[in-house]
Order: sequence, then structure tokens, then C-alpha cells
Amino acid sequence: MYLLVNGIGPTHDDITSECMAEAFNLPIDINEDARNKLEDYYRGLGKKLNSARLRMARIPKGAKLIKNSVSVAPGFSIENVHVMAGVPKVFQAMVSSILKSLKSGTPTLSKTLKLFLAEGEIAALLEKLSSEYPKLSVGSYPFVKSGKFGVNIVVRGDNSKLIDQFINNLEAKIEELNGSN
Repeated sequence: MYLLVNGIGPTHDDITSECMAEAFNLPIDINEDARNKLEDYYRGLGKKLNSARLRMARIPKGAKLIKNSVSVAPGFSIENVHVMAGVPKVFQAMVSSILKSLKSGTPTLSKTLKLFLAEGEIAALLEKLSSEYPKLSVGSYPFVKSGKFGVNIVVRGDNSKLIDQFINNLEAKIEELNGSN
């Protein structure tokens, strides 16, 4: 499993690098490779590498830099966590640069069942049925639409047949409940 995080900009609220350093118990400082890339980039634009821009070179020690072919400010990887820019075009370029290094695994599949029932009406049923399918993750997300209560049941797992079986069983049990009311 990989975690993709964004927030490597030059402003005071871009604290992802500091948070990652703390989370991995690593020191953080200016990475010289990152600094040199930024310096060359801004010099080419006729601008200076000011203190705000230099913040983008603050990288936890030991992190591997992620190439940024759009605006040069690198992201970085620590173990299975990849920190990249939040700007979509830059993010896409950074993801492209690390894609080949990511090991593929079994994809997580997801299916949503939208019900116009209140969560409380199916909570016990959902708990019982979920315990019968320990390989699945089941979430319940309530909503109100046009004054009617509803709930999205999101079922996740790596086996589409098992997910479909869960949803079919849930629908059948809801029908049974509605028939007995």
C-alpha cells in the first residue's frame, strides 16, 4: 500500500514536509540537490531563490527526491509515502515519474448501494452482515436529499464476487425487513 500526500509549497501553511519528518522521526533541513535545482530554475526565470521558495527544498533527511518536470520543486518519498505538489498538472507529472517504481498489488474494489432508509433502520442488519464478511470493509454514509433520509453503503474489498454477494444479501434482507413491516 502507498500513501500519496500533497502540500510542498512555499507558504507558511505548507507544513507537510515538517509533519512527515516528525512522523518518521527524521531531521529536516535544506536538501542541497533540491536547493540547486530550485536555484537554477529561478535563475533561468531571472528571479531569486528567496526564503519562501527555499522552503520547497526542506526535505526530511534520507528521503528520496521525486522529479518535478513542470516546476522543478521536488517531492519526496519516505518508505511507502510519496509527498508531491497539490497542483493537478504538477501532481500528474510527479506521479508519472514514480509510477514505474511502485509495486503493483491487488487493487481494492468498491461498490456503493444507495438506500433511502435512515441509518438506524439498518444498523443492526449491517453489523450482523458485515461480521459474516470479514474480508470486506463496509462503510455507512448518511445523507439527506429532498428532505428524505438515505444512506450510501460502500463495500470495499479485493473480490468483486464477494462484494456483489454482500450487496445482494443486504438487498434481500432489507426486502425481508420491509415485507415484515
